[in-house]
Amino acid sequence: MGGLQKFEQKLEAMISGAFARAFRSAVQPVEIAAALQRECDNNAQILSRQRRMAPNDFHVELAQTDLERLAPYDTALADELANQVKDHAEQQSYVFPGPVSIGFESADDLTTGRFRVRSRAQAKVTGNASNTQVRRARALLEVNGTRHPLHPPGVVVGRGTEADLRINDPGVSRRHIEFEVSQEAGALRLSVRDLGSTNGMLVDGHRVSHTGVRDGTTVKIGNTTMTVKVIEEDMDV
Repeated sequence: MGGLQKFEQKLEAMISGAFARAFRSAVQPVEIAAALQRECDNNAQILSRQRRMAPNDFHVELAQTDLERLAPYDTALADELANQVKDHAEQQSYVFPGPVSIGFESADDLTTGRFRVRSRAQAKVTGNASNTQVRRARALLEVNGTRHPLHPPGVVVGRGTEADLRINDPGVSRRHIEFEVSQEAGALRLSVRDLGSTNGMLVDGHRVSHTGVRDGTTVKIGNTTMTVKVIEEDMDV
């Protein structure tokens, strides 16, 4: 029995066929599962001869009617779809940059029974700061749904264990960039500099090696974009 057949049978058993009845004339879960597998196959990036990185953040867009039918089962379905994607990745020797996440959204241009899948590789982000430090921070770095304080004298961002903020992105060097943080007359002064990385950085879309940053500044390294968030008003750059 194929993986998709097992997936469909498991879903039906889990919710006693209610899901299948609700979706009889609409989008079928097995179709979504197959589309997620294709999304992995079509977007896998070669890391080495034996390693390919697949997207791990998926958004399934549906017509509003289908989304409403899905609502009572969306959590259970998302969990089972994630497991199906992980099983497929294991069979194909794919790796993920972070946890697998699947969400459902409505799309006005889709009719009942039609759907599409958007995906991206979203790296796992790990920092050393406590929740208290994040709450008390005067400036933060927002990356992949997480928040990390920018505190003096600075914060090194990279893929290696020696970085203060670690991003599991193959396009990121072990020590990629450093956010330099200082205080002058009580005001924060922020800048970012490249640490001799392989791929460099883009600040607000421009390739630079060292520049000041302010509230709303975006910094992209590898496939990961982070945003500076300043809590206070009186900041110099």
